[in-house]
Amino acid sequence: MKKPIRVLIAKPGLDGHDRGALIIAQALRDYGMEVIYSGLRQTPAQIAAAAVQEDVDAIGLSCLSGAHNELFPEVVRLLKEKEAEDIIVVGGGVIPWEDIPQLEASGIRKVFTPGTPTVETAKFIEQCVYERDGIAAADENRQPPRKIDHIGIAVASLDEALPFYVNHLRLKLEAVEEVVSEKVKVAFLSVGETRFELLEPTADDSPIAKFIAKRGEGIHHVALEVDDLAARLKEWKAGGVQLIDEKPKTGAEGANVAFVHPKAASGVLVELTERSGNEG
Repeated sequence: MKKPIRVLIAKPGLDGHDRGALIIAQALRDYGMEVIYSGLRQTPAQIAAAAVQEDVDAIGLSCLSGAHNELFPEVVRLLKEKEAEDIIVVGGGVIPWEDIPQLEASGIRKVFTPGTPTVETAKFIEQCVYERDGIAAADENRQPPRKIDHIGIAVASLDEALPFYVNHLRLKLEAVEEVVSEKVKVAFLSVGETRFELLEPTADDSPIAKFIAKRGEGIHHVALEVDDLAARLKEWKAGGVQLIDEKPKTGAEGANVAFVHPKAASGVLVELTERSGNEG
């Protein structure tokens, strides 16, 4: 039986602003968690001691003072000292992106930057607690994409493009097929663990024909392999991610596919693919 998740929200250091901490505390309560707020200006030792005393599952640290690189890892160190390293620690606040890899390497499970939907923080903590306790995750779609499935390259003619990839790059041509719904003919070529997908338009109103007319031949999209595409699209739509396809459709090789708008990915057209028979 799943027990309520207990979370300690703490403000380490001399930072005197706690509006963000209070907002996330209320959001976690609204999500169904039991939340304890330790108040302002706590030392790492006070936070670690309170977490053990309150028997919490997770700690949420918030810091705006710029001392996160010292204070956050110290909380993790003190938890280990108290043999309480199973308590999950996450962080938030005004944290520069360049500091995040080091913080996460020090044991902070994830750092949430300003603008992150509060429900994302709640879901992440929930997933970590369930994984720790061996409980089936309520939302298995939190996993990142498995891999780059392929890189799509728009070409005017497969006959003209393939000799370079096959004869000079010496890539293995896997298959050529026509995807009627997208008005393209595609060729897949192996490149290590991923593939190139060359796309030739079969009609003037094909999206690939329009792409070539506007930008010329070149990289058209990056495809990422994911699990449970329909659920992921539903979640992303709810989270405000701009999608081109709100439901999966059938793409090349019979895979379920959907496109994410380039505005959501810094100008890159992202295709999500879901293939049957995925294992681990």
